[in-house]
Amino acid sequence: MGAEREARACAAFYGDAGRCGPGSTALCCVRCLRQFAGSTAKRCRDKHLEEALQLARKLGEELRVLGETEVRPLLRCVLAFQLEAAGSSSAFQKLEQIVTQLAVGHEAVLAQEVSTLLAGLALHGEVLSPEDLQAVCMFIEESSLGRHHWQQNMVPLLQHVAHTLSYVLQGQAAPSGTWSCLAVKACLQLFQMMPKDVAPLVWSAAAKNEALQRILGLLLEAVAGKALSKDVRLLAGTALSMLLNTAPQPENGASAALTLFQLIDRGVCCTSTGKSLSKGTESGQDTHRAGELRVGELVVEAHSIPESDGLERLALSRGLLTCCRADILCCRLEGSTCQACLLLDVLFPTVRALSKEQKDCHYHCFQVLVLWLRRVQENLPELWHLQGSRLLAKDAKLLQELTQLLWDNAEAPVEGVSEFIQSSFRLLAEIYHLECQHFEDQERPLYQQMLQRAVSMPWQIKARYVLLCAIVPYVGSQQVLDACPMLPQHLLNCLATNHLCPMAAELYRALVRQQCSQGQGDVQAELWAQHWLPLLSQALRSPLPILHSNTTNHLLPWTLRQLPAAGTLLAAQFSGVDTAALRAWVSLLRVQRSTAGVTPLRAEEVARLRACLRAREEGVRLAALGLLCSGPGHSLAGTEERLLREFLPLNLNCHTSAFRQLLQAALKKVLGRLRDGALARLRGKDPKEPRDEGVGQLARAVDFVEWLLQLCISSLTPWANYQRKKTALLLLTAILETCTDTWSPERKKGQPPRTMATLLGHARQSGCWDFFSQPNLLALLGCLQDSTNEIRDMASELLIRYFPATFPESLTPALLQLAQDALSSPRVQEAEVGAVLMKTILQKSDSSTLKLLAPEADTAQTLANRSLYFAQHLLWVLQAQLTTAQQNLLQAAAVAPMHGALAALRRCLLQVPEVVTCMQTAESAQGWQELLSSLVGTARDITSLLLGALQSQQGPEAEQQVAAPSFADMGNAIGSLIMMGKGQQEEEGDSVLLSEEHSLILTCCWVSVKEVGLLLGGLAELLLSSPGAKHLLPLASLQTAATVFQEILLRCRHWGAVEGCSMGFTKFCAALLNHPNTEMQAIPQTILDQGLEALSGPRSSSITRRAAGFPMLFLCIVSGENPAQARPLLTRCIQTLLGLATMALPQDWDQTLDLPQVCALHVLQTLVRGAGLGTALLRHATPMVALALQGLSSPCWAMRNAAIQLFSALTTRLLGQKQSSAEGCLVEGLSLPAFLGQHPQLGAVLLAELGAAVPGGPHLRPALHAILTLLAQLQPGPDDPSGPSAHFLEPLLELAGSPIYAVRAMAAKALIPVVPPPQRPALLLHLAQQLPAPGGVSSHNTLHGHLLQMRALLAPSPGTGGLPAEALHPVALQLEAQGWLLSPAQRCPLVRAAFLQVLALLPGSLSPSFTQSIWDAVSAELGNLTPSREPGCAELQVGAAVLHQTMARFACSEAARQADSKRIHTVCSLLQHPHPDVHLAVLSWVTDGKRAECEELERSLRLTLLENLQSVLQERGNKEFLRLYLEALMHLCRSCPSWSQEASQKLQGSALACVEILLLVMEMERPGPELLSQALCAASLLLTVGFGDENALLVQRWCTMLEACGQPVADEVLRLAAACSLQTAGTKVLRRCRGASCPWLVPVALRVINMSIHLLQDEDPDVRHEAAGFVSLVQHGLGQPGGDGCIFVQGNMGLLSLLQLLLDEFGHHPETFGSLLQHLPQPNLRAIMEDLEADIPPSLYKEDEPNVFAEPAALAQQLLPFLLQLLEKAPSSALHWLQAAGPGVLQDLHYCQQRWSHESARRCWMKALGCAMLRAALALLLVRAQLVARVLRVLGEEHGAVLGLDCDAQELEQELALVQGLLAQHGLCPGPRQSTVPAEHGEAHGDG
Repeated sequence: MGAEREARACAAFYGDAGRCGPGSTALCCVRCLRQFAGSTAKRCRDKHLEEALQLARKLGEELRVLGETEVRPLLRCVLAFQLEAAGSSSAFQKLEQIVTQLAVGHEAVLAQEVSTLLAGLALHGEVLSPEDLQAVCMFIEESSLGRHHWQQNMVPLLQHVAHTLSYVLQGQAAPSGTWSCLAVKACLQLFQMMPKDVAPLVWSAAAKNEALQRILGLLLEAVAGKALSKDVRLLAGTALSMLLNTAPQPENGASAALTLFQLIDRGVCCTSTGKSLSKGTESGQDTHRAGELRVGELVVEAHSIPESDGLERLALSRGLLTCCRADILCCRLEGSTCQACLLLDVLFPTVRALSKEQKDCHYHCFQVLVLWLRRVQENLPELWHLQGSRLLAKDAKLLQELTQLLWDNAEAPVEGVSEFIQSSFRLLAEIYHLECQHFEDQERPLYQQMLQRAVSMPWQIKARYVLLCAIVPYVGSQQVLDACPMLPQHLLNCLATNHLCPMAAELYRALVRQQCSQGQGDVQAELWAQHWLPLLSQALRSPLPILHSNTTNHLLPWTLRQLPAAGTLLAAQFSGVDTAALRAWVSLLRVQRSTAGVTPLRAEEVARLRACLRAREEGVRLAALGLLCSGPGHSLAGTEERLLREFLPLNLNCHTSAFRQLLQAALKKVLGRLRDGALARLRGKDPKEPRDEGVGQLARAVDFVEWLLQLCISSLTPWANYQRKKTALLLLTAILETCTDTWSPERKKGQPPRTMATLLGHARQSGCWDFFSQPNLLALLGCLQDSTNEIRDMASELLIRYFPATFPESLTPALLQLAQDALSSPRVQEAEVGAVLMKTILQKSDSSTLKLLAPEADTAQTLANRSLYFAQHLLWVLQAQLTTAQQNLLQAAAVAPMHGALAALRRCLLQVPEVVTCMQTAESAQGWQELLSSLVGTARDITSLLLGALQSQQGPEAEQQVAAPSFADMGNAIGSLIMMGKGQQEEEGDSVLLSEEHSLILTCCWVSVKEVGLLLGGLAELLLSSPGAKHLLPLASLQTAATVFQEILLRCRHWGAVEGCSMGFTKFCAALLNHPNTEMQAIPQTILDQGLEALSGPRSSSITRRAAGFPMLFLCIVSGENPAQARPLLTRCIQTLLGLATMALPQDWDQTLDLPQVCALHVLQTLVRGAGLGTALLRHATPMVALALQGLSSPCWAMRNAAIQLFSALTTRLLGQKQSSAEGCLVEGLSLPAFLGQHPQLGAVLLAELGAAVPGGPHLRPALHAILTLLAQLQPGPDDPSGPSAHFLEPLLELAGSPIYAVRAMAAKALIPVVPPPQRPALLLHLAQQLPAPGGVSSHNTLHGHLLQMRALLAPSPGTGGLPAEALHPVALQLEAQGWLLSPAQRCPLVRAAFLQVLALLPGSLSPSFTQSIWDAVSAELGNLTPSREPGCAELQVGAAVLHQTMARFACSEAARQADSKRIHTVCSLLQHPHPDVHLAVLSWVTDGKRAECEELERSLRLTLLENLQSVLQERGNKEFLRLYLEALMHLCRSCPSWSQEASQKLQGSALACVEILLLVMEMERPGPELLSQALCAASLLLTVGFGDENALLVQRWCTMLEACGQPVADEVLRLAAACSLQTAGTKVLRRCRGASCPWLVPVALRVINMSIHLLQDEDPDVRHEAAGFVSLVQHGLGQPGGDGCIFVQGNMGLLSLLQLLLDEFGHHPETFGSLLQHLPQPNLRAIMEDLEADIPPSLYKEDEPNVFAEPAALAQQLLPFLLQLLEKAPSSALHWLQAAGPGVLQDLHYCQQRWSHESARRCWMKALGCAMLRAALALLLVRAQLVARVLRVLGEEHGAVLGLDCDAQELEQELALVQGLLAQHGLCPGPRQSTVPAEHGEAHGDG
């Protein structure tokens, strides 16, 4: 605190000098500096420094005329602050500017003060502290006076640095390496910044310095491994290189560098060019002793250098390439027999060797390679001069080795390496280009080789596009496209694959850029359109979100900037109204406006944009919103504002998280524009608009933000669904971030403008922007009681960050009581509510709050340490609950479980920054230490109690049992606890289900144990990393916490508890292992040793199978090691486990117990699956794979089971996680050559296993299938016959003869990555030639295996069209010669089926005659097939069904391909085939999404299915066949708009008979949901053929089934079928009942509309999606706006349209009003309130709602205006409802008035605020009351008297206003202003 002392002295000095002169300014400057030092946020510190700099500039003029005495105190003060700011470069530089300004005219005084300051750094010893080292480095780097001082005191500085470096390398420093890093950095700064001062000490014998010689040796030791940190070693290598830069002659530096490499390599130096480097030199080096390093006059003995591990060469190479002088790198090495230099002959061989050896340093190795290429490029003339020839000649060994190095690592999976490989290829291509230019070489074969190599690679390999990007500038785009015609399609595939997208976009830009250089204007556009217009058009229209997004973000903007004319070409492609065209159009328009400047939207664009904003697909709406929000200027146009006001209420409840996030981002842009524009108008600085218009724009901006605020607040009611509340909170966050003046120091961007207060004042004058009002506060407090963590946490964050510092005093008692009650709830969610409330109250508390917690405490002292008192209170609550649990665990689990208090302690201690600050104060340190020690002890007692209770043990005996109890033991223990808690002697009956009491105890135990682990781990992480709080957790407490973790992980079975504890234990171990205290470091190491000992020792019970936590114990410990350093614990752990797992099994093992070998495999599996270890495990992958393969052959089942799990985990770790199909990526994966290049030893292991598994061996190989599975997951590599993949070909081909079918099938799949596509035709021909002639089959297995391999090689890869037909023509000819394999002469059906599948993959290569012969053979065989047996066979054969299905599917595919009428007729006849395999195969082919498209075939199949439908329905013996038949019919009919005309002709009046049968099936036969859904869809489809008045009952029955299937409790597939049925038959019903032609149909239509309203609220988004489609079709079919085609609208918009349709078409019908009233439930308000106030323990579980998405209250509010309009049209329809509901409404209003007008209402006020049922009931009551009042007005007062209502409409409205006011005061309903917030369309319900 020297700076603070100097600041006080300076303030006293200038304060005594009086206020005149510089004194006042100096005091202000000092105050700014003190504020700078006291701030923690960087923005605050920068702000105070900037103020101090401004004052210093003013003060410098005044100080210039004063004497040294007046100036010295201020300079000394600033220098003291500068010394303490040495850890921040920016702050140090700013303080340097300040001190320079102040010292103008007094430079000598400043120099004296700097010297005095720096001379005092090491007064207390020779070793410099980390802070002193930081100061040394910073003064050398940033201060000229500092450098001058060190130049004058170089020798003592070197001595201090040498002592410090020696000390930290002895292992005394912290394991994080910070101290040693600073020591090495000081050396580097010395050599870099003062080379002229250092050089004589190195190279002059007279000035030789012993300290510098010692530093040289220490740096060499650090590089060679004495320093544990990898970063320190790399930095030491740079420092050594910088020392060599001081050489006066380049030869001296090069000679020293060569000696350094020779010394590390123990005298061995290899070169890439065959040149030999002698070990000594003729001048100077011959006097060196072996093993001695000489740098100038400095000599280091070799015995001080530790053993080499390879990283030292990396460090030295990186250092030399980073900073070594070019003349040193390129000078000729003395003593070499040829023209050798460091750069080519020493560094490149080293880099090449490193890339092969240092697998865990791949990133740095390839960084070094890039550095090497850059240095070569920079020094090409010198290297040419030295070599006398080209470096990269065609046959040069350097070129071969360099390219091979890049090929081998082109697919390295390590993050960052691919970027270095990309840079390497580009540098290589550029170097080659420069060399060819220099030597005038026109051939340039390297480019052609690279092009051919790239073309031969599969499209999935990223390196392919890296190569092409590198060579496009040199070979031209046309040559690349000619060599690879499919490249545009491949780029399209890449854009749909995340990891390939950046390189694909880069290649696209390179190709187009090169094309554009060939022409101008229209020529450019034509060239672009020729190749790329289809690509961009297809991508922008794609339904894949990832493909559309990547194209819009990466390709489209660049294209439009380069070629503006491309926008017109693209726009012509997107003129349709389908979803794809709308999405593409709006994306194109948005990018055009952002790249070419914004123009006002035209009328037709506005209309289309409105349609996009209402569209059903989220992508279209988001794209339209992005266009809307990216407008120009600082205001919203009137059209934009209207569209936003319409759009936002309709999209608050969208179900996807991505939509909500993007919606928030778009609104942030709008709010920022409005705010900045409003501020500019207030300042009068917007000259572009008239003043009157500016005032109007300002008012509109304020009004829009106010509207949005009220919309958000009104959406935060507890009855709103999660989606609505989450969106509202996100938008509210955007409002508060943008439109308040809350300054957030931790944020780098987005701070409010300085003049924000002016705008806030202006808005509040107009009654707006009261962001922190009581209603808003109460709305967020209600969110704190939400059942989801996200809503609670977001609301808490908003309250803490933006709202006033304390809660209103009137709210605090109720809020605190609510929190304490919630903490005692057995429900986990409610306990979490209590924890969040406690955390929020802590940060918003004042003296009155603390008085409620500690009435006897002193207020001032309590407020200063409020976090301590809060923690003490929570600990007291926890200890009281523990006492209750010790007495009666059942009672405690019900009324005082401990997990709530533990969660509150965790949140308050770990998530509140103020708590850490309080812990660091000296005044409260003792209190915190006592509290934390007590907390750790309490956690230990809780753990022992709960785990012991589940083992029927208490006290210390519970700790003796290591393994977790079995389920039976836990059940018995819990039963005993329940009997003890109830005071019973025996258990009440035996039940299969867990009782409420069982669940209470289990929840209490497991959740509390989980919270203990999270709390202790977080505490250790927080306190041990906080400088002022490390002493608060003494060693004894840490050891106790370690014991608690061990207990939990060894004795716990619940995975949730284990997972939570593991998270805490990982933090605990990381904090200890990175602590400087060796005793603390030893705690995890000891636990690891104990675990390994327990794993290998004998025991009487199972650990790994019964306790999920035991393997996690090891994972947590090794995950805690610093990833930047070596991982000794991980290495030791894995080596021990490998040794244990390979031990021989005992002769008589017990299957009921875990063997040590099995345990070791399970622990290894857990380590491999651990995400925290990253790539650190890859170095151990080969022995672990070998171990897993060995374990698969074990005679012990447990070993085999554990081995296959380990192998699965290793496969995932080696190959990466598979992408799900939903993510849109076509394919991702590693190629086999890249895999073998990364793990060469693993390849040898796999090959050895494959070689031992050839058919005919002595026994089975259980590991074989696992190896084949691994290989099958890889991708093919480039075409390289000599590559490492070729060794796998022969063993895989031999496996075709395996007697095991699964092996043959998997071997065929494994062949795909082994054989690149260019090599496949030759291999296919080879396999075809091996097919036997008739009678020559020696092995059916081999024959079948070869056919499977051919099928696998012929199958097209994803994203490709397969092999070219001309390349397969020889294969086809060979297969035609073997046609007998399809005939009955081949007796094996599986062989025949496989041969037919191969032929089906060669449609374009077979001759027409042979194709016809295949068709004839298939048709004949299928025609002669009978249900009972094969033709000509005495009995059924194995595989016959496969053959028949293959033949039937082949017939379908051929008919579709050739569209031949005869073949189509044959396929249709197969539907009536008597054999079930045949017609089932045809039906499954129809429903297969991958089948070929043929309209004629589809039409014929559709008519055939319709023709046979009635007979199939009448038989309906096989339910599965019926389901598939109906599914196929639906599939064919839905895709055909004109199917109904065909159906009416084909069915000839039997359609309604079929509907009758389908209804009977649904009503009477109780089919499963799949068949029921298909039956409903088919019946709906057939109804559209036509029905008359005589079919009224049939239509009503259909409607009844529709309603039954659409209920919320129905199965999801049924609800989806109901929504689809609405689209088919519902639209027909509504169309028919228009007018008065079918009056009987009106009630059915009303039921259909009601059903659609229900389905638009369904919790499944797919159901809502289909229901919205129904509304869109109805809207389009009835002539409402929809354009030429039907634009499917969003569900919310559809609901509004549906209600308007109901009003327009059915408003006068008497049943319409009653049908809508079904959506106005009447909950029992009084019963809800009584349950809320009841003081009884809550049950553990609440009954789930059948539909969590529905919001009845929101729907009621939306229906109200339509109901009021219906009253005007048909008043009498409401009379019956008024009679039934009116009295209840009046009673509920009276009850509310009485209940909420008394003070007693405050008792459960806060609980009511967050009760969704109560809030929904109140909202529904207000809606029904308004409706009753309007009915009374419309019908007249006499109806109220007749019905017994004791009030008229006016009295009811007055009472309603009174009740609404009372409820609004308590935050239970919106006030009058808020209730009108949702604008033009109201607040829509449902989803899009």
